[in-house]
Amino acid sequence: MPRVFCGIDWASDHHDVALIDQDGTLLAKLRIDDNPAGLTQLLDLLADHGDNPESPIPLAIETSHGLLVSCLRATGRPVYAINPLTAARYRDRYALTRKKSDHLDAKVLANILRTDIAEHRPLPTDSELAQAITVLARAQQDAVRDRTQAGNKLRSHLREYFPGFLPVYAHYREGITPPVTRTLLAAAPTPTEAARLSRTQLRALLTKAGRQREIAPEVERLHQLLREPQMRQPPLVEQAMGAKTRALLRQFDAACTSADDLETATAAAFEAHPDAEIITSFPGLGALTGARVLAELGDDRTRFADARAIKAYAGAAPITRASGKKTTVPARHIKNQRLAAVGYLWAFAALTASPGARAHYDRRRAGEERHTAAQRNLFNRMLGCLHHCLTERIHYDEQTAFPNPPQHSATAAA
Repeated sequence: MPRVFCGIDWASDHHDVALIDQDGTLLAKLRIDDNPAGLTQLLDLLADHGDNPESPIPLAIETSHGLLVSCLRATGRPVYAINPLTAARYRDRYALTRKKSDHLDAKVLANILRTDIAEHRPLPTDSELAQAITVLARAQQDAVRDRTQAGNKLRSHLREYFPGFLPVYAHYREGITPPVTRTLLAAAPTPTEAARLSRTQLRALLTKAGRQREIAPEVERLHQLLREPQMRQPPLVEQAMGAKTRALLRQFDAACTSADDLETATAAAFEAHPDAEIITSFPGLGALTGARVLAELGDDRTRFADARAIKAYAGAAPITRASGKKTTVPARHIKNQRLAAVGYLWAFAALTASPGARAHYDRRRAGEERHTAAQRNLFNRMLGCLHHCLTERIHYDEQTAFPNPPQHSATAAA
């Protein structure tokens, strides 16, 4: 059991530090700047109070990101990221008047470790490559959301003055995202300009966008669609809206490029990781989705005690609430949202890639579960298999994961 505990109240340009002993006595307090000199002051303070590689002083801080946290993790010290809501509830134990200060917050964080260190987990000791994959995978996921938001803005704007363009990309699986759609809209952002495009110009635009097959039928389709009658805005208003479309299109192009570049970088980093082959051996997981799974689980095998811990972390396992004679088992809402999001993609893709997964899903649906619940249960099952395979360093095996033959699916298909 550590004898000294450290709490750090994080801020953008400075940090307040408090050290207490196992009896709760304040040993030292310090305000440091967010720079190398401040980090040196903190390390010297810890060393003065018995910090050493064999018995490092645990540190509590309200964030898991930033240079300070990264540098402290690099030294091998246990760093506990405390949820700010948790710290706020602990604060009432030490200040009934609800007073608040940076020094008090640092002391509260230190006391959390002193009294309840067993209830909290230190940040995992993931490898440098795993941390890099986490940065890239989360950035790519955010870029996809930005791309979707920018595409929705552009689509909503087109409905206001150029509804005739909406059928142009209606049959594309990617919607408004493909280069063909964006190239065409950049060349003719208004109904007037679009109607003037000749077949030769349309062919040139399709070639410029990278279209290689069935160009002639597509030219005829576009030539007809862009000339169909539609409601129009006044000419000057239409031109103004066309100018706005060009601006929105530039933002959309940038979002598409960022998402594509980050996808390439994420896949390259993921394929270099030793866990990549095991993860992608699972049905429904490719380079990108596998990278997202690895990014949230990490490669520190001591992070999760068992498969149940991973399932709870991902929100795949339900949570039990019992009071007296009343017991409810609802879905878990406090979870890693990024891992839960990729979990639904994984489970959905596994339905067509794995007969056993499909049979498992069909059995849950036959038991009157809704689609979302059955899919979440399948994700729960696959997470357990993943934990076993990563622990034992073996690849996924369909017969081991789903030993029962898919009789239900065969009956349903018949």
